[in-house]
Amino acid sequence: MEFQAFPDRICQVRRIIAAQLRYWHLDPLIDPAVLGVSELLANVHRHAGPDKHCTVEIVFLRDRLTVAVRDHDPHLPRVRTAESLATSGRGLALVAAVSDSWGMRAREDGSGKVVWFSLPAAFAAPERRTRATAPAPAEAPAHTTA
Repeated sequence: MEFQAFPDRICQVRRIIAAQLRYWHLDPLIDPAVLGVSELLANVHRHAGPDKHCTVEIVFLRDRLTVAVRDHDPHLPRVRTAESLATSGRGLALVAAVSDSWGMRAREDGSGKVVWFSLPAAFAAPERRTRATAPAPAEAPAHTTA
């Protein structure tokens, strides 16, 4: 889904993702997926400059849920170490904590970046495996962190 990362729209995206995961019978993944996408979208809102336009894609394939956020800012986010007194800057650390893998990469055409995370869904029945709008092969992540 494409939209501008403003707070009211971020809330709508969270509800849409939760509803889609319920539809796919992936209820245990709702909280980590919603937390992760909230952090990535908050980063777009805070750091992407005046162009808050972004795309969120969710893919459930082969027992794995992947959430990707693309925006038009070519600057990759910096992973900061969590400091006990810090009141911000922990978004990627939270994404890393709730996911089993995540990554980021600049888009090849220089038009922005993709930040993504994955959650295991091994408990899902084979008949529930569904594919939503998946990133094109050129959008595959180049940098991963486990």
